[in-house]
Amino acid sequence: MTSSTEIDSQTPIWLPVHPTLLDNTMFVCWAADKHKANSASVPDIDKSAKSQCQRGTGHRAVSSHRTGLLSGFQRLRDQKKMCDVVLEAGGVSFPCHRSLLASSSDYFWALFGETTAERSADSIRLPALTPEGLEAILDFLYSGWLSISSSTLPVVVEAARYLQVEAALSICERFMADGLTADNCCYYANLAEQHFLLNALEAANQTIAKKMSVLLQKSRVVLLGLNFPSLMAVLDADEIPGVKEVDLIRLSLDWLDENGPLPLLKSNLLLSRLRFGLVAPSELSGLCHGNRAMGTPLIRSQLTRALEYHHMGSAQPTAQSRQSTLRGSPNHVLLVGGGVSPDWPEQQVLAFDTCSRKFSSPGFALPLRLRNPCVCSVGGFLFVIGGEDMKNSDEKSVTVSTSSQVWRYDPRFNHWKQMESMLERRVQFTLCVVEDVIYAIGGRQSHPNSMTYISLAYVEYYDMASGAWRRAAAMPYPLHGHASTVLDKSIYVTGGLPAHQVWEKRASMSIPRFGHRLATAHGYIYALLGMYEQFCDIERYDPQSNHWTRLKPLANGLFNYGMLTMAGGNLLVFGGRRWSDGQQVTVRNVLEYDTKKDQWREIAQLPRPLTGTECTLLPLPD
Repeated sequence: MTSSTEIDSQTPIWLPVHPTLLDNTMFVCWAADKHKANSASVPDIDKSAKSQCQRGTGHRAVSSHRTGLLSGFQRLRDQKKMCDVVLEAGGVSFPCHRSLLASSSDYFWALFGETTAERSADSIRLPALTPEGLEAILDFLYSGWLSISSSTLPVVVEAARYLQVEAALSICERFMADGLTADNCCYYANLAEQHFLLNALEAANQTIAKKMSVLLQKSRVVLLGLNFPSLMAVLDADEIPGVKEVDLIRLSLDWLDENGPLPLLKSNLLLSRLRFGLVAPSELSGLCHGNRAMGTPLIRSQLTRALEYHHMGSAQPTAQSRQSTLRGSPNHVLLVGGGVSPDWPEQQVLAFDTCSRKFSSPGFALPLRLRNPCVCSVGGFLFVIGGEDMKNSDEKSVTVSTSSQVWRYDPRFNHWKQMESMLERRVQFTLCVVEDVIYAIGGRQSHPNSMTYISLAYVEYYDMASGAWRRAAAMPYPLHGHASTVLDKSIYVTGGLPAHQVWEKRASMSIPRFGHRLATAHGYIYALLGMYEQFCDIERYDPQSNHWTRLKPLANGLFNYGMLTMAGGNLLVFGGRRWSDGQQVTVRNVLEYDTKKDQWREIAQLPRPLTGTECTLLPLPD
């Protein structure tokens, strides 16, 4: 007498973890080699066999035995011999062996337990599964090979999840993560979220963020069908290349219309991840009109803060929040100004990606032709200050005037704005930023009614709250062509230190320098190169001992280069000039100085020779 049992797909079954009857380490070895699956997810109780696997000859013997064992089971299955249970799905029957099923799946181990009715049933129906999905998993259990494609993936994942075959799930998850494209990322995200495949879900969400520009143009309908957790994760991303924030807001509102009505708490969770400070006030007003989700107290408060931010003027850099922070790469070094010739700077701006080590054009240029200005970034804004304003007075002559102008660039809206000018006109001065306060130090300016220059001891700082420049303690004597840096909220100027609005004498450098650079790294100050001898030498200052130490010099000296300190403490040097056969030559080299190893190496080449450029880190929209 035969018996048949149907498994109710609607009734949840608790499946205990169990020891295996047939060690399936071979499955694990294959999955790890072919698909990098997690071997810990598959039961493995045969400790002695595992120990033998870890030894050379033992591994070969055990693997050979298991391969033969599985081959034997497969032959029996093909010939339908000794099969003691039949699984049915979608009207298709699959003769199988209880022992192999129970040893390979927590689901079957529980199903064929000592106290279950299915233990002695000849036939078991699985209406929750499709024939294709069940067959793929059975083939995997019998052979260790999982047949899978993008079209069969849903039914295979469903069967693997239902039957608790974790090794097959790991392979499916890796298949999804490795095959993500703009065409399938939303589909895979929904599938991964449905079956709780967290690694694949994270990878799919990252791909959606990277491909959002393409998806908005070609697959907007697919985006509207994206699952809620994925859409929230995408809106949380710090980098969504080529997409304006207003487009993300429109997508979110369309998604709510398509999938709503949702509880206001849920819509708040979604919309609060948008960055309203990146949208112009006029566009914000239009988006708010007549939309219920935008009218909740939480979202209205965020909109109000965004509008207040837009009207803060000079204080915007000090009021940055996530709502006004660009979704862009933080790894861009801006090279501002400079040119092939020191006498005719260009208005170009280059961007250098420190990860790919490639240059690109950020899509904007300087508003003026400036020689030797100072640049810095505060709160995601670029400041270009002072320098010499160079203009063509006619076809053959150029007028040069020392500038006190301050220009601020907002990458959020690709906009230059002229701010309050400095109190003094300055060139060959330095800028330092201490807690969002910009200090302009020393320099020189053209003397009124003459072609001579005078050096300055004046120091001033920019009060962003009021948008005005104010006097600070002057240096003990005038300086230009000096260098400065910040260490522990104090400004060092070629060995000088302002503390409590006074200047304090510190140890002198071992080499007189002009046109050099100072940099701070790992609690030390580095003095690099310079315009005159010795322009190859480097030395390091220890503020604790008040002592300078000479380091290994650069093989070929440089001056008039751009320099930046990276977060890890290494220094990047861009272009500059050097002496060659008694002449000054502009170079294209990009050098990296390892401050820990005291070593130089070339990491890239500029698109063209460049001298007189200034550098700063600035997040840019991709």
